[in-house]
Amino acid sequence: MKKRLLAFDFGASSGRAMLGEFDGERIALTEVHRFDNNPVTVRGTFYWDVLALFHEIKQGITKAKALGDFESIGIDTWGVDFGLLDRHGDLMQNPVHYRDARTAGMIEEVCGIIGRDELYRATGNQFMELNTIFQLYSLAQKRPELLERASRALLMPDLFGYLLTGGQASEYSIASTTQLMDPRTHEWNKGIMRRLGIPEDLFPDIVKPGTPLGVLSDDIREELGVGPVKVVSVTGHDTACAVVAAPATEEDFIYISCGTWSLFGTELREPVIGEKSLRYNITNEGGYGYTVRFLKNIIGLWMIQETRRQYRREGEQYSYNDLEKHALASEPFRYFIDPDAPEFVAPGNIPRRIRAFCRRTGQGEPQTVGEIMRCIYESLALKYRCAFDQIRDCTGKDYHSIHMVGGGTKDNLLCRMAASSTGCRVVAGPIEATALGNIAVQLMAQGDIGDVWEARRIISNSFEPVEYLPEDVPAWEAAYARFKQYILPGG
Repeated sequence: MKKRLLAFDFGASSGRAMLGEFDGERIALTEVHRFDNNPVTVRGTFYWDVLALFHEIKQGITKAKALGDFESIGIDTWGVDFGLLDRHGDLMQNPVHYRDARTAGMIEEVCGIIGRDELYRATGNQFMELNTIFQLYSLAQKRPELLERASRALLMPDLFGYLLTGGQASEYSIASTTQLMDPRTHEWNKGIMRRLGIPEDLFPDIVKPGTPLGVLSDDIREELGVGPVKVVSVTGHDTACAVVAAPATEEDFIYISCGTWSLFGTELREPVIGEKSLRYNITNEGGYGYTVRFLKNIIGLWMIQETRRQYRREGEQYSYNDLEKHALASEPFRYFIDPDAPEFVAPGNIPRRIRAFCRRTGQGEPQTVGEIMRCIYESLALKYRCAFDQIRDCTGKDYHSIHMVGGGTKDNLLCRMAASSTGCRVVAGPIEATALGNIAVQLMAQGDIGDVWEARRIISNSFEPVEYLPEDVPAWEAAYARFKQYILPGG
């Protein structure tokens, strides 16, 4: 008898409800609802439209119910962002988007109170202005009345779970993105919070992935005409779900969860926190079974997506396939950028910023669409190589395969370049890694799958990966030697 479970997977630009069916050996996925995730700017602040997103969750439940009963729901989202609840349990305002400007300069201010080395050793997190710690410190400095009124902060998957059930918890993998969690004890670092003026009981207790949160509330059940379906706190960070679904057979492997962001890392039993990892700005985030995702956050398909949007604003209707063809037709290894340079984070005219970066670094200026796209593709692939070398240096391990999962695996050119830049075999797939990982954690929570390695075997049986081998390695080695001079400190 097949088990049926519902996964909600939220990305930065869209979300979907995926119905999973498990027959004991394979997981089949059906997309029952897809929707846009459109942030809104109001009076200079960039917000997530959380009520619209919650409406889409209800739509997804209704559409899934029309296909038959299902046993549980899991929700995964992006990291770091949160909603504030007042003492009545009501949402105080829409959650602010991590790309909002309110955290500008906050790293320097926080590190003036808590030294950079001390903060890294306490939390193990990569320094990024978008991290929750800098968002909350910004509130403490600029909007203290909000924190004074708030009784609770819930990270995004926990917030959606609360709106469905009324249950409050902080799931481990999503909590680990805040730069406020002790990666050794898996508890909130209340000493850090006190020193920054952040209420130390702002978040609920941290729970392990796979913990039941509750059942759909009475009003949700009545509105949607469904029964007491369980909601499970899966690995709430979308990358943690994707790593569960990486069809690895060896313990030591590299993954790239490739979407708007590229999360490049490895799975460990204990955090790696030392001088090298601090210098390389590598993060320690949580995974299933209290594992550690030792990884670099790298700008991913965002640059390609935003470049395409810019060309469309200029009246050029390029498909992604068109942009890839333009890249392939251009001269290789002529221009390089650091994809993680601050000027590439915000929405806007990415081609113009690329030209400015290249001009400022003495490379001349890429002019054609192909030159811009070739620069983006090669710089992303070489940034993967940079992260690959840094992780090997920190762990002292050798890695023989890279598992590339997520929507980015549909980009054959990026997969090919990833293999060539790293000199390592790339196994691409599954595309729907986050939804599969979400479903797998629900199945493990119910005892239908024994452990994560069994889950990976089942996922490997369910979807056929594509393999890419390195090409033209000497040319990529020479390009990498040149590329490294354009990487910012800590990159």
